[in-house]
Amino acid sequence: MHRRDIWGDDPEEREAEAFVEELSDEGLEPARRWHHHPAFVPFKVVIAFIGRNAKRVAVTVIGLVVLLAGVLMLVLPGPGILTIVAGLAILASEYVWAEKLLHAAKTRAAQAKDAAVKRVRGRADR
Repeated sequence: MHRRDIWGDDPEEREAEAFVEELSDEGLEPARRWHHHPAFVPFKVVIAFIGRNAKRVAVTVIGLVVLLAGVLMLVLPGPGILTIVAGLAILASEYVWAEKLLHAAKTRAAQAKDAAVKRVRGRADR
């Protein structure tokens, strides 16, 4: 007695060429879906591009809005310089130029702080 006869778990062997020939005779073609139509391909490309770059677009828009609000606050009431630094910090997460500007702003802020402390200590010593 064969193991297959007892358990029944071995599939019956078939020749591969015959199976491929059988499939090709049936003429099976994959069904074309509506979103694979050539008219929709440009939209799919744009959607894929936006999907891949959504974070960068969001960071750019938010960073520029905060930066512009900071520039406006230099003339209008509000913490303009702090808002500009916050906008640069947001943009620095994606752009090297913003990171360089943020570093320069931090350096100038440290210099201004040192000058203010020095001036206050000079007045206290008099």
